[in-house]
Amino acid sequence: MSVLNLSSQTEAAQDAGLDTEFVLTASCLDQVGIVAGVADFLSSRGFNIKEHQQFDNRGVGKVHIRTAFTTPEPISVQALEADFAAVAQRFDMNYQLRGSQPTRLLIMVSKGGHCLNDLLFRWRQGELNAEIALVVSNHEDLRQMAEGAGIPFVHVPITKDTKEQAEAKLLELIDEHEIDLVVLARYMQILSDDLTRKLEGRAINIHHSFLPGFKGARPYHQAHDRGVKMIGATAHYVTADLDEGPIIEQEVIRVDHTYDPRALSQVGRTAESQALSRAVQWHCESRVLLDGTSTVVFR
Repeated sequence: MSVLNLSSQTEAAQDAGLDTEFVLTASCLDQVGIVAGVADFLSSRGFNIKEHQQFDNRGVGKVHIRTAFTTPEPISVQALEADFAAVAQRFDMNYQLRGSQPTRLLIMVSKGGHCLNDLLFRWRQGELNAEIALVVSNHEDLRQMAEGAGIPFVHVPITKDTKEQAEAKLLELIDEHEIDLVVLARYMQILSDDLTRKLEGRAINIHHSFLPGFKGARPYHQAHDRGVKMIGATAHYVTADLDEGPIIEQEVIRVDHTYDPRALSQVGRTAESQALSRAVQWHCESRVLLDGTSTVVFR
């Protein structure tokens, strides 16, 4: 059979909601037989484990696992979940099964384009395991960047008086485009508590420092005034507590007294872009597991 025919069959299977590549992520209390139970479930069905990682958080007595596997014949996630339910119930697991379909992203921006530009580049290179469905902004500044990459751009202006309507529009876009993950790529608006609750675990933000330092306006001027020796950025899940959600990734770059606020800002943009892109990629590859107010990241 030709490679072309195999490719067509794979695409047809995916269009039908079937797949042969899956990732299982699970968390539960530490107990005997967890890994054996998962391995037995997979091997008894002829499934092939391609990658397995686990972390035992002995401080709280929990186990987190990530297992990537393939199936000999295409199958749906729903069928796998129904089949795996007995194992999950046995160990009281909080788990998720995902196929190889790319994660659908909605990227939110304001005027700064460095994080968006980096995400677009990595998306074009096929590094994100994601499909950028659209870019949403409260300004028009980055329309050309998004549309130049072939991505729809939606302008949703927001004021103090229109915040509720703007967030309602955002939720409509998330539903309409079947969005899996919202990425705040330097979106300079604070989301309401109600919206952050609705997006729990599926919205990532980038912050311009090691949290919670240098909050507010002109952070790099604050950093310069304090004589910092390292510039950092933090990618984290969005919660109602501003810039205090579970941290996924942090980047740090060493600087010295010769860096003025402009130079610090340039270094900061690099750190922000790198930390955010890695966090998005790891989320899209099902490598990030929430662990209370923290995360487990299987790199």
